[in-house]
Formats: sequence, structure tokens, C-alpha cells
Amino acid sequence: MLERVMHANGVVTYQSPQLQAAGVRHAFSTRIGGVSEAPFDSLNLGNPGGAASGVAQDAQDNMVENYRRLTACVAGPERAAATLRAWVRQVHGTRVELLEAEPESDYSETLESLVRDRFSGQLEADALITAHRDVLVTVRVADCVPILLASADGRIVAAVHAGWRGVANGILPKTLRALGEMGVAPAGLVAAIGPHISAAHFEVGLEVAREFHQVGLGDAVVAPVGGGGAKPHIDLQRALLLQCARAGVTEVDAAEFPAHCTFANAADFYSHRRDRGITGRLAAVIAPAAR
Repeated sequence: MLERVMHANGVVTYQSPQLQAAGVRHAFSTRIGGVSEAPFDSLNLGNPGGAASGVAQDAQDNMVENYRRLTACVAGPERAAATLRAWVRQVHGTRVELLEAEPESDYSETLESLVRDRFSGQLEADALITAHRDVLVTVRVADCVPILLASADGRIVAAVHAGWRGVANGILPKTLRALGEMGVAPAGLVAAIGPHISAAHFEVGLEVAREFHQVGLGDAVVAPVGGGGAKPHIDLQRALLLQCARAGVTEVDAAEFPAHCTFANAADFYSHRRDRGITGRLAAVIAPAAR
């Protein structure tokens, strides 16, 4: 179960008690507490489409300030300025990037240049892993599922972006395997599934439902109710929980609906589907324990 937190600067986030117990700094953002104006009001952390997409865009200065406020909530006001935000260009794929540790000599300069030159949107991926304590790894969503992962000791963390394609193609299992290669066994992991579109509002075509059945996730397909061309729905969280269980991950804080449904809860969340693409972006951020 996620806990709602009101921060001193007015920002509202959701946090995982299990990640908190591991000493991991993290947050699932809401739309509350920022400076952006409608339709991006107010804690917008990303623009829809690209610069040449032709759709309305939020001002970059607004998003910079919004990220500063969110970072202060997660890292603490005194550490916010020294905390780097690492992010990738999300493409609904299954690529996992590792922000690797650099030599301890000249640590600060090396880490800053690494994030600036490689992990500021240059790489296409949908999951990011790090053991750097001064880095917040970030994914952005507006209906897709954000997943935050950490080793039990909080030393290694990951952020995962999972739309339906990513879920069906196994972005989460692939991330779990990458963590395993770093010595973090599934039984030693803590996971949190953040706010996203619920099954009640995620209607899909028959071809999508078919794909979930084909990859062994048929239990996440909700059959259409009634006639008249009704379509199936997909329970993305159910699919991810199945993947966690199959991998041996047992410590999971999950979203609760309808409170954590991005489509249903317009007061707290942006939703690409509800707002027909003209909306802001939420972020899930996580950093290793400061130990």
C-alpha cells in the first residue's frame, strides 16, 4: 500500500513503506505543488510529444522549478542542489541501462559528466539502474506504470517505465535479471508499483488481449462485459504482480484503485488517455540509501 505525503513546500507525493524501511529515498509524484499552468497544472514534469509534435507545450522553466521542488522533497532541501537527476528517452521497449560506478578518484566531476553526457535523455531505454547515492533515477508517466525497485539494503535501485507493450514484452523481468547479475537476488528485492491507469479504464483491442494471453499473462485480461462491441480491458498491475511472483519477488507495495488510478483521479494525476494527449507528466524517482 502506498502512503500519501504532503511536504512542507506544498508538493504531494506517494511513497512506499517498504522502500522507506530500506532507507531508500523515493517518490511517486502527483500533479500537486508546482508552478505550471493549465492544462499542465501544476507539478508537470514533462511535455507531451516532441518539440515538433505541434501540440501545446509547457515552459521549460516551469518544469525545471517543478523538478527542483520534487528533488527537495526526496533528497532534502540541504542535498537537493547536489543531487543529479538521471533519465532516459522512453520508447516502450525492453532496454535496461546501468548508470555504472566510476573510479572513486575525482568522483564528483566524473559522476556529473556521466549524467550530463549519457543520462540526460540521450539513451533510449525504459529502465535505469544505479548504485550512485547522489543520483535520482527517473521515469515519467501519464497512465503507464512506474515501478521502483531496491535491494533490501538500499544499495542498488532501479526505476522502470512499463506501458502495455513493455509489460507484455517483459521490461520488468529483464530489469530483475539485470539486478540479479549485479548480485541482487529477487528474494532480496523490494518493489513498489506506482499510480497508473486501472483495469476499469484501460480498454484495449482484441489483438492486445491476445498478446497478453500468448505471453502467459492471460490472467490480467478482463473479459468484456455485455455485448454491443464491448472490448476487453487489461489489468497492468495484475500482470506485473504475476511477473514478480514468477521471478521470486515477494515484497511489493502496490497501487490501490480507484485512488491511484491516473484516469479516474484527475485531482491528483495526469492521464494521457483521459486528457486526449494534452496533459502533463508524473515522475517516479529513486536514489540509493544514503549510508
